[in-house]
Amino acid sequence: MEFYEQLQLETQDERESLYSIEFIQRGVAGKLSLEDYIAFLTQAYHHVKHTVPLLMACGSRLSEDYEWLRLAVAEYIEEELGHQEWILNDIRACGGNAEAVRNSHPDPATELMVAYAYDMISRVNPIGFFGMVQVLEGTSIAIADNAAEAIKASLKLPARAFSYLSSHGALDIEHVDFFKGLMNKIESPQDKAKIIHSANMFYGLYGNIFRGLGRRQEERGAA
Repeated sequence: MEFYEQLQLETQDERESLYSIEFIQRGVAGKLSLEDYIAFLTQAYHHVKHTVPLLMACGSRLSEDYEWLRLAVAEYIEEELGHQEWILNDIRACGGNAEAVRNSHPDPATELMVAYAYDMISRVNPIGFFGMVQVLEGTSIAIADNAAEAIKASLKLPARAFSYLSSHGALDIEHVDFFKGLMNKIESPQDKAKIIHSANMFYGLYGNIFRGLGRRQEERGAA
């Protein structure tokens, strides 16, 4: 079994737990309010703005044995530059206050996920960052395009309000193929185990962001 297949198999339970979260299911079904969608984009902004700094930190800490992986990280950086601004543009297209979002604080769940990523790179093992890549890019493929189309139809929003979701659904198909090739080149059993562990952690941490959005949704409904 190649490592990417092993990674998929050993993270299946956590992945299915993420996909089953009610807020995500409501998004795919087009049952989110405009406020819900902007709340999602706000948290996306607060973790996406760290993608390039995290990639830079990861690349700088990889050993010489992983020079080939450092080159791949450089490609990722080029692809990911400025994506947080796409999110702010989407918020503007929804009638939201993008500058207020830029200057806001993330929800605790978002802050913890980002902090875990930095800690994994700086204190544990930079290779573990690829567990986060597994989660975010895989989730984009599974959900982003369908959610974008459903939300756009239900809220009657223009296409320019979905540059982040729509682009990542299509773009990340190529990224996952690239990621699969990278993962299958990793030989160290310890590094493989760290990526699997990290991915399972990130499925839970990323899921907590959506669980928090769902609780906020419920509170608004009760009010």
